[in-house]
Amino acid sequence: MSAVPSLAEFESAAQSLAEVISHTPTLPSRALSDTLGAPVLLKMENLQRTGSFKIRGAAYRLSRLSAEERSRGVVAASAGNHAQGVALAAQALGIPATIFMPLGVPVPKLLATRGYGAEVVLEGETVATSLRLAAEFSERTGAVLIHPFDHRDIVIGQGTLGLELLDDAPEVDTVVLGIGGGGLIAGVAAAVKARAAELGRTVRIIGVQAENAAAMPPSLAAGEPVDIVTRPTIADGILVARPGALPFAIIKDLVDEVVTVSDDDLARAILVLLEQAKVVVEPAGAAGVAAILAGKVSGTGTTMAVLSGGNIDPLLLQRVVSHGLAASGRYLTVRIPLPDRPGQLARVSELIAEAGANVIEAMHTRHGHGLQISEVILELSVETRGPEHSELTLDTLRRAGFEPMLVPD
Repeated sequence: MSAVPSLAEFESAAQSLAEVISHTPTLPSRALSDTLGAPVLLKMENLQRTGSFKIRGAAYRLSRLSAEERSRGVVAASAGNHAQGVALAAQALGIPATIFMPLGVPVPKLLATRGYGAEVVLEGETVATSLRLAAEFSERTGAVLIHPFDHRDIVIGQGTLGLELLDDAPEVDTVVLGIGGGGLIAGVAAAVKARAAELGRTVRIIGVQAENAAAMPPSLAAGEPVDIVTRPTIADGILVARPGALPFAIIKDLVDEVVTVSDDDLARAILVLLEQAKVVVEPAGAAGVAAILAGKVSGTGTTMAVLSGGNIDPLLLQRVVSHGLAASGRYLTVRIPLPDRPGQLARVSELIAEAGANVIEAMHTRHGHGLQISEVILELSVETRGPEHSELTLDTLRRAGFEPMLVPD
């Protein structure tokens, strides 16, 4: 059997999932089109049931289990989106489900998984540990392990998204989406390339990884999946240290390019999507948009960015918005040493107001920072209109004799 599923397999899966998943909308983005210099469309998979594309693969995988396998129950490991997909699909089919999740899993994803009726086991620091524990549970109990990406049925289920892309926008020339273990991009690449070939067209597929968890570039260089040491990233949904073997076999042949983005890029993308598209997307789901904003995607024809998930912890969203504002030059924190005499705080406030900026938060202290008895430190969080306005605000303070120092975000 070929590693690459056939178009007929994707079409059959799409039919079987018709009553389970939603056909999510595709909408144009004027702001991103202006940035890229070419039409940009957004595939709103963040509006999918369970809030991400993962329900596609999970539901298709579970639908193909035998009666005997269903009686044994299923087990999975996930930081959230795969967990919710498996839990909902198992609930719909009446299959007992156990989900291993790492200790730091976002609370909304944890609560949603439990809400779909799964038994959740919180253990381990990473998804890799949770996956190992799930595999041990499978060996011990006979429950069927539902891998998040390294299984043919998962790849086929995720690939049904590719058929929707071309149904919604047959003119699309480039598809940009995030890569974790590779199940989504492998399925989408295979389905899109096969359907496009039928139409006599070619479509470019670009994968995006968080630079702190970018296992795909070294794997492609080595010609096989390799392990990397990941670093912390806000994109927990694509924080994977090694690509899946089956997805990799497809990706190396069908994905045209893989790029990486920083956490700053991801935060900026979430902010742009909030402000311009009025949608909430999690960091992993914003990877394609982050690549466009970071200049990692060239503007050739109509480009579609897949918003693959929207399950973001509100507390993380709050931090990401602040970080995104800072990364966009619209939010800065400055520390200003002042002589300890009346009127200094008022004078600084006046100068910032004259520059047209807005003070969000202020801290005035006589302690720490190596201060002399006659000195104080004023720390201000200031909202501006962008990098040029930020520099104007700082120059206004400097011309008045103050010495503002930028505090890293």
